Amino acid sequence: MSVFRSDPDLEARDVAGTEAEADVALNLVTGNIRLSILWTQEIQLSADGAEQVAKALQRAAVESRSMAKAEALGAAGDQPGPPAV
Repeated sequence: MSVFRSDPDLEARDVAGTEAEADVALNLVTGNIRLSILWTQEIQLSADGAEQVAKALQRAAVESRSMAKAEALGAAGDQPGPPAV
């Protein structure tokens, strides 16, 4: 099983017909975001495709921040001291 989860809503493909595609994936361990261009070194996107990539990156950023916040809250709960009121 991969530690990366790709955005299932992203279907951005090369408009030049090379079958290249963009992939945005969240690392479920670190919260880092991977942007990949599959099958080639570059990709030409339509305006709609570029918007899809941008939205996928935004979704991944939101989830990454949520993971970091949950981790920080969990770490704070592990600290010795009086319980929070």
